Amino acid sequence: MIREFGLIDVMYLIAAARWTLALTATAFIGASLIGIVIAIARILPFAPLRWLAAAYIHIVQGTPLLVWLFVIFFGLPLTGISVNPWLAAATAFSVYGSAFLGEIWRGALVSIAKTQWEAGASLGLSLWEQLRHVIVPQSIRVAIPPTVGFLVQLIKNTSLAAVIGFVELTREGQLTAAGTYKPFAVYITVAAIYFAMCFPLSQWSRSIERKLDVAR
Repeated sequence: MIREFGLIDVMYLIAAARWTLALTATAFIGASLIGIVIAIARILPFAPLRWLAAAYIHIVQGTPLLVWLFVIFFGLPLTGISVNPWLAAATAFSVYGSAFLGEIWRGALVSIAKTQWEAGASLGLSLWEQLRHVIVPQSIRVAIPPTVGFLVQLIKNTSLAAVIGFVELTREGQLTAAGTYKPFAVYITVAAIYFAMCFPLSQWSRSIERKLDVAR
């Protein structure tokens, strides 16, 4: 039975957007935890570790996100590990995001002048103390704008979770369009909801960049 696209359907889409935000938050936290390790590994004076971190970044960034979703959701069950759509999506986005955040944060760390590292060393600080007290506080102002920019991309990329059956905003849009036969109205609404989630973050990123005067 075909129904009209109305307010109830819009409310269903808004409710599904909460799952989009929940998936984004979970993936961002997971990606951040791995990304921090990758960023630090990339700057340590231990070549094998730097090579491993670089290889991880190249492999993950060189593989489509959709492939990671398929590998985790369809591939792991073949090894006896069963995963639900939520866990598969959160894991895939965490792995994918970690490579980008790791590289963003590595760039922020190495952007700090070498003299700052030397100053920390001259005070007798260890590498970890230099990072904690000297380098990281300065690199944060460089890292925030691209990090927020990546978060915007992550929100939009969660739409790919629809292909493994996770009911977020895009998947709910597909179901609603199939039930109402009003794809244009449905997907315009979906686009508007994505815009409402992403635009404030984009503006915030630009505002932070201006306030911190990162380019100087």
